Amino acid sequence: MTTGPYDPQQPTGQPTPGSAFPPAPAAPAYPPAQTPAAPAYNAYNAQPAYGSAPAPYQEPGAPANAYGYPPANQGTNTLAVVSLVLSIASYPILPIVAAIPGIITGSMAKKQIAQTGEQGLGMAKAGIILGWVNIALWVLIILLFVIFVVIAASAGY
Repeated sequence: MTTGPYDPQQPTGQPTPGSAFPPAPAAPAYPPAQTPAAPAYNAYNAQPAYGSAPAPYQEPGAPANAYGYPPANQGTNTLAVVSLVLSIASYPILPIVAAIPGIITGSMAKKQIAQTGEQGLGMAKAGIILGWVNIALWVLIILLFVIFVVIAASAGY
């Protein structure tokens, strides 16, 4: 007995003799859908456990704190600002006296910025460069003065 265009006694997909309908297509064999596993978290500081996937809302490459948000802006390094101010002030106000501390504080600022990730690396580099340029200018001025004095003394003036 048949109740429709397909006979249960026939092999799958074969129409019954005399039916007007074509055979039904076979269902594709797709693998079952997999949901991503939730990351395992360390119970002490709510960070993802070693080897687990990052949190789904975290952008790749962005540092995250305990709640998955990027850290707040940490501001500009104070030593970088001091370095730049001292190196600029060394030109008109304190020639070599301010250039040397400007170079030292700029080097210290670069080290702190590398450790903490603060901003101000450009100011620290500018403070170091301006300090060295100031020292080089004063060395050149003193050298030219000495040469001028030696020439004047040898000429008999």
